[in-house]
Amino acid sequence: MSKDTLAHRLGTTAHVSPLLMKARRLGLRVPEDLERLAVQRGCEYYNVTPRDSTPREESGLAVSRADFSNAELAIALLSPSLPVLLLRQRMGAAMLSAPDVEAEHLVALALQEGCGGIAHHIARCGGEVEPGNPFWTRLKAGLAGCEYDKHQMPHPTRFIEMTGITRGKVGIQKHWVRPISTLALAG
Repeated sequence: MSKDTLAHRLGTTAHVSPLLMKARRLGLRVPEDLERLAVQRGCEYYNVTPRDSTPREESGLAVSRADFSNAELAIALLSPSLPVLLLRQRMGAAMLSAPDVEAEHLVALALQEGCGGIAHHIARCGGEVEPGNPFWTRLKAGLAGCEYDKHQMPHPTRFIEMTGITRGKVGIQKHWVRPISTLALAG
């Protein structure tokens, strides 16, 4: 059975991913456990487990940030070697903006993993939603030479939450979806 990867959709070749190999060495099932780890690390917004069942994060993956950082998790979720799944790309975009992630580290990882184009697209979207955030500016600048087909990328609204009326104020309010801070938690 052929799997539709992001690399295939972009007309490029999926390569052997050092990050996905590292995840497997740590005992993670790729890509399922990458998604579970993102929820465990604060991407509750994307937890698709029904409220009346056991939450996905309660199964507790024993992979610390020291072993697999949030930057590594973000880029692994965006790997062009994985089958295309919008939810996974949205989780990757959220993890890009985790509070402990540095733009320069993301640039190096994105280039290593061959996902500079998708990371650049996400940084462009983040810059549109949060124009004053220097993180997006640094990430865009570091990935400026990366090509991507914007028609194959998720629409910018897929990375944000929007409201029409907030506390009596009419108008569109946009907020970048990012993981809730779990840095104080063990791991």
